[in-house]
This record gives sequence, C-alpha cells and structure tokens, in this order.
Amino acid sequence: MRFEELLDQVGGFGPFQLRNVALLALPRILLPMNFLLPIFLAAVPAHHCVLPGAPANFSQDMWLEAHLPRESDGTLSSCFHFAYTQALPNTTLGGEGQSRGELQGEPSTVPCPQGWEYDHSEFSSTIATEAPRCLSLQWDLVCEQKGLNRATSTFFFVGVLVGAVAFGYLSDRFGRRRLLLVAYVSALGMGLATAASVSYIMFVITRTLTGTALAGFTIIVMPLELEWLDVGHRTVAGVLSSTFWTGGVMLLALVGYLIRDWRWLLLAVTLPCVPGIISLWWVPESARWLLTQGRVEEAHRYLLCCARLNGRPVGEDSLSLEALRKVAAAERVVRRPSYLDLLRTPRLRHISLCCMMVWFGVNFSYYGLSLDISGLGLNMYQTQLLFGAVELPAKLLVYLSVRHAGRRLTQAGMLLGAALTLGFRLLVPTEKVYWSTALAVTGKGFSEAAFTTVYLFTSELYPTVLRQTGMGLTALVGRLGGSLAPLAALLDGVWLSLPKLTYGGIALLAACTALLLPETRKAQLPETIQDVEGKSAPSSLQEEQMPMKQVHD
Repeated sequence: MRFEELLDQVGGFGPFQLRNVALLALPRILLPMNFLLPIFLAAVPAHHCVLPGAPANFSQDMWLEAHLPRESDGTLSSCFHFAYTQALPNTTLGGEGQSRGELQGEPSTVPCPQGWEYDHSEFSSTIATEAPRCLSLQWDLVCEQKGLNRATSTFFFVGVLVGAVAFGYLSDRFGRRRLLLVAYVSALGMGLATAASVSYIMFVITRTLTGTALAGFTIIVMPLELEWLDVGHRTVAGVLSSTFWTGGVMLLALVGYLIRDWRWLLLAVTLPCVPGIISLWWVPESARWLLTQGRVEEAHRYLLCCARLNGRPVGEDSLSLEALRKVAAAERVVRRPSYLDLLRTPRLRHISLCCMMVWFGVNFSYYGLSLDISGLGLNMYQTQLLFGAVELPAKLLVYLSVRHAGRRLTQAGMLLGAALTLGFRLLVPTEKVYWSTALAVTGKGFSEAAFTTVYLFTSELYPTVLRQTGMGLTALVGRLGGSLAPLAALLDGVWLSLPKLTYGGIALLAACTALLLPETRKAQLPETIQDVEGKSAPSSLQEEQMPMKQVHD
C-alpha cells in the first residue's frame, strides 16, 4: 500500500486540508510584506546639502538656486553645493548694478560636509534618512552612500539564501512543523532587533538574519500543504495558497501608506508572528514525512484526525498500526537526506540543475520588476497596489494553464511573457509613460505567474524523502537571483536600459531551461528516489525527460 491510497481513505481534500491551508496563510502573507519592504523602508525622498546661515530676506528657492548646481536634466543637485570664494551679502540677489559673479566670486562644487536636509512630506523616516548618532554609526544612505542602501536588500536575500539551505535540510531531518516554529520565533526576534537598530551595521546584520528566518516560510509552507493533498486538488490548493502572497503585496501598500516611520513599519510586519506561533498548535505534521521516518504512531494519530474532520469512516484493518508499519517499511529512510543525493542519480541531477536555473530566472526577474516602481507616472503606494492587484488575474491564468497546458509549458510561457514585456519596454519612448506603466504591470503579472508555478512544479518533481532538501537547494539559487536583482539596477549607470535588458535576458534563458523538465500534471507525488528514477537509471536524455506520470503507470 502506498501513501496515496491511505490519503484516499481518510480524504485527500476536505475540511482538514482547508483548515491546514488557512492556518498556513499567515506566513504566505508575511513573506511579501518583508521581501518587498525596502520599497518603503529604504525609500529616498528629495534631499539637498545642509546649507546653514540663510539670510532672513532670502526665499528658500532663491537660496537653493544660489548654492546648488544643476544636474544634466536641469534639477538641482542632491549631492553637491557651491563653495564661494566671496561671502554672499545680506541683500537680494540680482540687485541693481550687481552681477552674481561680482558678488560671490567664482564658485567650486563640493560634496555635502554637514549632511543633508530631507523632504519629510511623504516619509517621516527611512533608513536612507536616518541620521548618524556619531561618526562611527553611518546612516545618511544617499549620494556616495546610495550603494549601501541598495545593498540592504542584497544582504537580506543572502540571508534568505542561507536559510533556504538550512531549513531545507533540517526540515527533512527533524520535521516540517518543528522547523516552522523555529522560523516564526527567529523571525520575530530578529525583526524586533532590526527595529531597534542603532547603526547601519546592526541593521544589516539583524536584517540578514531575519531573511534567514523567513526562508523557513518559503521552504516549508508549500510542501506541508501539498503532502496532505491528493493529486486532483494540488493545483487548486496551490493557487489558492499563493493568493495569500498577493494579499500580502496589496496589504504592504496599505501599511506603508499608513505608517511612514521605518521602525514602526518594521514592527507592523514583524508582530503578526506572535499569532502565527500560537496557530502552530493546530497545524499537523506531514504524515508522509512521519512514515518515511518510521514514526508510525504519530502518523496514525494525524491520519485519524484527518479522517474524522473529513467525515470519512475508516476501518480498523485499513488504518491499523500494522498496516501503517507496512507502508513505513517500504518508504522509511535508512540514510539521512543529503544535498549530494540530488546529484547522485541521472534523473534527479537533471531535474536539480534545470530547477536551479529556473528558480534563478524567476527570482531575478520578479524582484527586478517589483523593487523598481519609479518612472511609472504613479506614486509608490498606487504602484504597489496595482502591482499587487495584477497578481490576482495572474493566479487565475496559472490555475487554468497548469490544468490544461501542464506545469512545464506554463512555467516556460510565463517566463517568456515576462521577458517579452521587459523587451518591449526598451522600445517605448520615455514620454509614453502610460505605455511603459502598462507593460510594467503586465510584466509583473507574468513574473508572479512564473513564481506561483515554480513552487507547485518543484514540489511535485522531488520525492518526499528529498522534497524539502530539493526545495532548499533550488530556493538557494533562486535567492541568489533575488539578492543580485537590486544590484543589477545599478547598471543604469553604465547604460540606462541595461538593467531591463539583463532582467529580460535571464528570464528568457530560464524559460528555455523549463522546457527541459519532465511534466508532472496528474502524477502522483514520488515518495522515494526510486520513484523518480524508475526501476533502473535512465540510459539517455530522452528517457530522463519522459513525463513523471509514466514512472507510476
């Protein structure tokens, strides 16, 4: 007897599974609120050098005009000011018989030695505007320090990358539910520490560790849902679960609009971990995983609970401890899972290498599009809300596509759509703002559809004994793409269109790679490495790429 047969007896989709999806909704909401938080947390408002000593009879605009040079686009400089060789008299500029050069001497342009003045009309405080408390606690992340501002997102995703490896391995070894508790507690503690940061270094370290903790949500939640679902309902439950991510994207726009101080904003997205910790009391451990570990009594208790909630009468013989021991004997893991197991056998190696490229492309293009909300003719709150709203039809598109076209074609098609919209944006003149906005929103929809698909697709490709480990490895490479996406935006200093070209090119390469993966539509979840490889290792690439459902036919 296989686990799929046990699941058919206790109910593969019912109140038990719906309750599980609802209990695991909170981490899916919190993820985008943290991952996209730099949009508001690290926002850079208008600023200029501190210019003390403005005479009372000077207007602010005239004073700035006299002391700030202009950029090539005609705007006043944010990073430099004039240093005059002659003091500015306490009279109105341009007075009769007095020229600017005669009064002030020849000016030279210098950086801002006394810091910056910020426009606080939109934000009361961001990490970019945080003033240093002493010279060793450097904030003011603007001008020559703007790279440090971008780097905060990179450090965060590096933390997610490390966490993906750790949680992927540990949850396969110690269980999904236990490691989800570790993720919740760690995210809460590190989030509170980040909000209390007194220096940039402290902020970077605690924010990176927050990313490490939040990686547990990305790795554990989807498999913990899927491992309780039958084949016919995995798609609808996966897409339903992913809509909570969209809810988090839209909720971030509201929270960012209501809270304009970065410390309070961090607290607002961190404190919901408290009810999440409490909710784990009702979250079931994966019975699939328990059986592979030989923990029959615990699996029996959860299966009985599932049958009771789903209203399924279960006979003593079919769900007896003896029957479960036979299932566990066939599926029990003798050797602990290792990342090397993903590369030892031909088919798993092929799947792993392709999935890593796809995850890199999905993350790189998604965060490249999501974190760049400038130049779209809308304020940042409207843009964020629109970016969230477009994900809803994207989810519907994924639901229909994976059911009819399959996972592989859906994954490749969505990545191709994101690449094409990025390419078309390069051809749109800068004055056509609304066309650029429409293409950006469309590209965001395609990239989110690709993200939704890759979680479902990857979870179905790996066997139960290596599912978390496989998700951890591929997510690791994906988060590498996410960590490089903010830095790729700095390529606009080389060529203005280079960031978009980079995002689109990587997405196109990932789309081509997705076509090399096996199809999993209507396939049973593989339990062991042998289920993936078949009775014997494939002898050719064609055999490696045969649909996974053939293994189970």
